[in-house]
Amino acid sequence: MSQIEKAKAFQALHRKGDPLVLYNIWDAGTAGAVASAGAKALATGSWSVAAANGYADGEAIPLETLVAVARSVVAATDLPVSIDFEGAYSDDPKRAAANVALLMEAGAVGVNFEDQIVGGEGLYSIGDQTARIRAIRAVADERGLPFFINARTDLFLKEADGSKHGALLDEAIARAHAFAEAGASGFFAPWLADPALITRLCEASPLPVNIMMKPGAPTVAQLAVCGVSRVSYGPGPYRAMIAWLKAEATKIYG
Repeated sequence: MSQIEKAKAFQALHRKGDPLVLYNIWDAGTAGAVASAGAKALATGSWSVAAANGYADGEAIPLETLVAVARSVVAATDLPVSIDFEGAYSDDPKRAAANVALLMEAGAVGVNFEDQIVGGEGLYSIGDQTARIRAIRAVADERGLPFFINARTDLFLKEADGSKHGALLDEAIARAHAFAEAGASGFFAPWLADPALITRLCEASPLPVNIMMKPGAPTVAQLAVCGVSRVSYGPGPYRAMIAWLKAEATKIYG
């Protein structure tokens, strides 16, 4: 398939109540393994890619290294590939869009793009974040590429107390509507885990909703009932693999 065909296929996999499940990968080897297991699409996790290359999360991994990882993952599979791109390595809309264009050139068909201020405090205002999304959409449109912008809000991730997540839902819904108008393709709400709140978000969001698996989160089947369109595993696969590797090495050296 061409990149455009992959992008269209990736978009079509986001079905409310029949979610696309992404067991996040971090390099060409894990891309091949997950693809051979029957995945319909692939997605990296920023934490995993950074850790696998010796960096912390939060755009510590050099942009050129991340782009090289993206290129190698795309080359390793015929599946659509989305890249977790955090804040696109720039506050400036035009610069952020130019950085995303590097991933388009690498063959990616989508990105996660978050609204937290990487390396700073809090979240971008709705106005600032929508300007950044519009700039990315404009670059994709110039290329004729139906690029999937998975607009992530960190509202819930930044509030560790899940009992307070209900009070954040209205703002999340407002961001979903604003991001959709700006050209986003999906809405990612990591760390939201309450089924009732997830259901309300899915009912109110004009975009397909993405939820991240974590301890205590609903199962994929339960998320499907909530109306979720995409389920991500984030850094979980990397952490599980490293724990297994350490355990096996300990049998030898311990």
